[in-house]
Amino acid sequence: MRSESVETDAGEARVTWAVPKGARMVVALGHGAGGGIAARDLQGLAQALPRDGIAVALVEQPWRVAGKKVAPAPRTLDTGWRGIWPALRKPGLPVVAGGRSAGARVACRTAAELGAVGVLALSFPLHPPGKPEKSRADELLDAAGVLPTLVVQGANDPFGKPEEFPEGPFELAAVDFGDHSFAVPKRSGMTEDDAVRAVADAVRPWVLGLRE
Repeated sequence: MRSESVETDAGEARVTWAVPKGARMVVALGHGAGGGIAARDLQGLAQALPRDGIAVALVEQPWRVAGKKVAPAPRTLDTGWRGIWPALRKPGLPVVAGGRSAGARVACRTAAELGAVGVLALSFPLHPPGKPEKSRADELLDAAGVLPTLVVQGANDPFGKPEEFPEGPFELAAVDFGDHSFAVPKRSGMTEDDAVRAVADAVRPWVLGLRE
């Protein structure tokens, strides 16, 4: 994997690439508001997708690169993502806009305008925990109404369980027992590696289908 710094109107961002020979598509993945690209699902996809000829770009937002602990407002996150996009398009390949949690929201809000070929939303934060009335479904539905969209959600995600999602033109895959980070309880009989494999198993056929 190699990293490059990218200047944006929100500050310096960083992209870490996993690029196989003969790559035919890029999946760009942004991180959440409480963590970085070391998240288990992002790292799992960075290992799994290149085996199928799919490049993965793990995107660190400027606030994270600067060492800040609190994410800025959504508008600033979107500005950073837009500034990173030319670097993601540079290889000349189709780009899927994706991310986990807050990064998924950014992808949903900007994918159509940036020319993405699809949206991958990992642990989409449908609502704040315990506040289902504060739904963010419109962000997801707006993206899904224009582009192929896949949501991969933990079955026990307090930010929105799979059954809480509205009907819409998107695909939804549930990870059994998973929480917002796709962590699973020991009593489930699953390991964290099992959960990461479940995420990759949901994402791989969907992305490969976009290439056809």
